[in-house]
Amino acid sequence: MPPTIDASFLALPLRALADAALARARALGADHADFRFERVRSARLNLRDARLSGSDDTTDTGYAVRVLHGGSWGFASGIELTMDAAARVAGSAVAMAKLAATVRGRAGGAPVELAAEPSHGERTWVSSYEVNPFDVPVAEQAELLGDWSSRLLAAPGVSHVDARLWTVQENKFYADTAGTVTTQQRVRVLPDLTATAIDGRTGAFDRMQTLAPPTGRGFEYLTGDTWDWDGELAALPELLAEKMAAPTVEPGAYDLVIDPSNLWLTIHESIGHATELDRALGYESALAGTSFATVDQLGSLVYGSPAMHVTGDRTVEHGLATTGFDDEGVATGEWDLIRDGVLVGYQTDRAMAAAQGMGRSTGCAFADSPSHVPVQRMANVSLRPAADGPDTEELISRVERGIHVVGNNSWSIDMQRYNFQFTAQRFFRIENGRLAGQVRDVAYQATTTDFWRSMEAVGGPQTYVLGGSFMCGKAQPGQIAAVSHGCPSALFRGVRILNTAHEADAS
Repeated sequence: MPPTIDASFLALPLRALADAALARARALGADHADFRFERVRSARLNLRDARLSGSDDTTDTGYAVRVLHGGSWGFASGIELTMDAAARVAGSAVAMAKLAATVRGRAGGAPVELAAEPSHGERTWVSSYEVNPFDVPVAEQAELLGDWSSRLLAAPGVSHVDARLWTVQENKFYADTAGTVTTQQRVRVLPDLTATAIDGRTGAFDRMQTLAPPTGRGFEYLTGDTWDWDGELAALPELLAEKMAAPTVEPGAYDLVIDPSNLWLTIHESIGHATELDRALGYESALAGTSFATVDQLGSLVYGSPAMHVTGDRTVEHGLATTGFDDEGVATGEWDLIRDGVLVGYQTDRAMAAAQGMGRSTGCAFADSPSHVPVQRMANVSLRPAADGPDTEELISRVERGIHVVGNNSWSIDMQRYNFQFTAQRFFRIENGRLAGQVRDVAYQATTTDFWRSMEAVGGPQTYVLGGSFMCGKAQPGQIAAVSHGCPSALFRGVRILNTAHEADAS
């Protein structure tokens, strides 16, 4: 039976509050107004060496009114669930817009315009999951994480294990003066375990984390066959022991076969943020800077090789940024960002799309809380696989001297999303088309365009994995958003490899 909207959310006076707020905004002359009621429940469970070390379960509830009045935005939020309070919040939003219009007029700023969006009437949307994690007792969740932790602790060489489960249920009700009314529910989970090994003789230590990505699924992700937890937990201790004993890497130029468990983060940092239109236009620079991929290069910038096809997508099943409608009432979809290696599109909200003369928003407006204004946020930005592409083993067989990169770790990238370096959980030498054991102290370094232009081949659909993060930051005041990035394994030629231990000593 498919999941439905939480009955306790539907029992709230959603429509009545919206009607009161929108009616007041209209009466005060707003050209556009929208009402958004949110209830976001977030729970975290942490275990250290199979023992519970912390847990929390919080809920953020409230509503917001945003108006466009006199060419300027106004915004206000509240928590009092009465019609009079909702009307007062709308009045505050209009007052803010009038003040903003005065400031904008003195500065000679252009009025805000919105890209057109049809009315979608009344719509309901629920993300794809089977078992709501909030229906599973915390004791049962802790027991499962404890069992997994004990398995790792029982293996030779594992000194400590940290286990984490982060679960979120996000409910949103939206209504606007154009007649769109949406009620939505999203569920997502982030489980991971990290094993630590310590050499008692030398004091050296290292860690290795599970590769299972966060996902827009329910608790069935931890108990079903979507991910091979038993296989990953069984393999982790031996991989960690091999990493502890691995030789340090010789720096230089190498061919790389990068696993989706690592490549998703490179996509996020060097493509995802760089193709946010507000960054490309210079409207936004918080946390991730602006973008080298400026709008004058749209249609001409050779971002990568002809094998590169990247899409923005708010509809992919189980995506962390997937939703039916964004926080401006825009129906979501999928579109090209990079096609045949050339920059062809951006991620937009309604104001950014209108500012650049685009016909319609790509549906990327999102607010992480009822007290925050919606801003343009990242879609599920993904590198598409080749329809009949090779598997990972075939890509490795094409390399004489290289490195197979697995699992994400640390990264560094400049504020134009151009110069970067990334590390990983595991690096395997490739010699004459075969894996030849792990190496350590590895980072790959490049500029965004040099890196993606060096991509010779992408794997087939059988190598494709939807990775992602719960913690993409943006805006001031800061907001976080969950986002997925799918990709296949991919082969890159002649990428610069640094020895991180040598670099640290040199500094």
